[in-house]
Amino acid sequence: MSAFLEYVPGASPLHRMNPVAKLGAAALFAIACFCSSNLVFLAVLLVAAFTLAASCGMVRQTLGLAKAVFAFSLILALVQVLTTPSGAVLVVLPWGYIGTGGLLAALTTVVRLVAAAIPLFLVFYVTKMNDITNAVVKVLHVPYKYAFTFTSTIHFIPVFMNDMAGIMEAQTARGVEFDAGGIVKKVRLMVPLCVPLLVSSVRKTNSAAIAAEVRGFNLRTPTSGYKEYPFTPLDIIALLGTALLVALAITLSMVL
Repeated sequence: MSAFLEYVPGASPLHRMNPVAKLGAAALFAIACFCSSNLVFLAVLLVAAFTLAASCGMVRQTLGLAKAVFAFSLILALVQVLTTPSGAVLVVLPWGYIGTGGLLAALTTVVRLVAAAIPLFLVFYVTKMNDITNAVVKVLHVPYKYAFTFTSTIHFIPVFMNDMAGIMEAQTARGVEFDAGGIVKKVRLMVPLCVPLLVSSVRKTNSAAIAAEVRGFNLRTPTSGYKEYPFTPLDIIALLGTALLVALAITLSMVL
């Protein structure tokens, strides 16, 4: 069972694509989601994102991600409903009202965020971090230290999550009940755990920095990597297809 943002081996078309093409196509897909407010178009993109996840065997991970993004987007949707009075009046508030237009806008926000997040996160599930770093350096000529910093940040997210889970399990074994009480109690119990998590994180990052220095991090050049990342017809089709999605989204926003 894979952890959050941990590479999952596979032989799907998405696994075989060029890392740069994956990042570019995912970014264009997300841009298309934000270029249109047409709910039908966004729903089609959401279905396409789940279909893409199913094609590479990432349904379980995608559902977990969708739940997390959905919970976050509900907060934005609630703010939008309460502060954007439009359409037919449903509920009268002291500062305005809740209307059908506000509900539609909130629903659009939720669908947009979930649809935009899925391809971006799928890239990290189907691509090794080393391949992302080396491909960005070789193809896009990004300085290695910047590419390494970005991928290292992504890499440490599941590491820190596992550390937090281990700390919580240790506290649970000592009698701390994280499942009891409301959200306020849970937050109050978890705040003191940030100190050991911070100490553990500093130790891990310091060890990673020392290891990088020992391996000649400062001597790295774009030609240091032996692996090449050529573009294939599949990569070109993916980039052109997502670029057409952006054009279609812009067209829909202008027409409608």
